[in-house]
Amino acid sequence: MQQSAVPELAHTHTRPIHWVATATALAGVMALSGLLQPHPARAAQTPGAADRTAAPATAPTTAGVDFPLDCGPVQAVVQKTATGDLDGDDRPETVAVVHCDAPMGTPPDGVYVLTQAPGAARPRVVATLVDPKSRNTVTELAVHDGDVLATLLGYSSDDVPACCPDLKNRATWRWRNGAFLRSTPAGARSV
Repeated sequence: MQQSAVPELAHTHTRPIHWVATATALAGVMALSGLLQPHPARAAQTPGAADRTAAPATAPTTAGVDFPLDCGPVQAVVQKTATGDLDGDDRPETVAVVHCDAPMGTPPDGVYVLTQAPGAARPRVVATLVDPKSRNTVTELAVHDGDVLATLLGYSSDDVPACCPDLKNRATWRWRNGAFLRSTPAGARSV
């Protein structure tokens, strides 16, 4: 075996003093990096930002609502609902299709708009879009961009049997000047 011509180097063997020096250097770097942090951000909130980030209002439910519907001994049944901001106040309203739970036949539907004031115990009906006396059945209901959209099945005369509506009509309601105005595309179609 050949001997190295260079004497053994002292720093190639670790001793406790080396570990202490390394730990001290590392602690110094950590302490210095903590002192050299960037300044915290100082973003100013724009006016009204808190309002936009607040939780949105929830749409009223149909539970416990007294619908203006005379059902006699049977209960009123909510068939369909749709929600959206109909009057532009940033609070959603609920549109409900409701009929009497008749044991036979197809009872006519009523379409009602519900709202609930902040802090009110329960929602209330603020508008009737389709009166059940008109003998319509609502097959589709939606709220889109503040419009209430519905597909109505109805009757061309009183001679048409209640089982078989013969007219199909699409209707749209929009809140204008304190009331819901109905617009109906031209031409109701026969079913």
